Amino acid sequence: MTKPPVVSPEEWQLAREDLLKAEKELTRAEDALAARRRRLPMVEFRADYVFEGPDGPRTLLDLFEDRDQLIVYQFMDNGPGHFCPGCTKFTDSVPPTALPSLAAKGVSWATISNMPLEQIEGYKAERGWTLPFLSSKGTTFADDCGAGGGFMLSVFLRDGDRVYRTYSTTARGVDRLVFTHSYLDLTPWGRQEDWEDSPEGWPQYPTYG
Repeated sequence: MTKPPVVSPEEWQLAREDLLKAEKELTRAEDALAARRRRLPMVEFRADYVFEGPDGPRTLLDLFEDRDQLIVYQFMDNGPGHFCPGCTKFTDSVPPTALPSLAAKGVSWATISNMPLEQIEGYKAERGWTLPFLSSKGTTFADDCGAGGGFMLSVFLRDGDRVYRTYSTTARGVDRLVFTHSYLDLTPWGRQEDWEDSPEGWPQYPTYG
């Protein structure tokens, strides 16, 4: 297997410093993008969708749990006994300890799917997930968000009893939020997925292989 070239400590330091310049440029660009994101206009959203949860029905407004902000991840519904590997990887990457940290900043979390609640609860138990996971089956929530049969992450802001959507992302926008991806991107082999731009001979496999 091809490996990275071996150089002297001095050559390595020069190469690292050159990469650091690009990393700092990207950090500043990401800061600027986050500032733009905070200035996005918002759109009013229905607050009365009724989701089915293990503790009974809850509306979108209920999911805020008296906080001002809410993040919703929409988990794909691939039918009975079938679960999206990408959604599974994403949900695996949300540690239970992160939710109290979000709550301390006034942000609640909910994972929602058009899967029936019984299917959700079975998969939660199998994966060991404890995060809030509700069923939107029978509602137009996924379609109204633009997720349809796919996955999406949306952010909502509450003003009293009125709910507004402030942000949404899907595809690579969600991909970049996965914990393991952030760290694998720092390693020599990367994510080892066949879409990556890696030197010839690097280990690469199908993304969901």
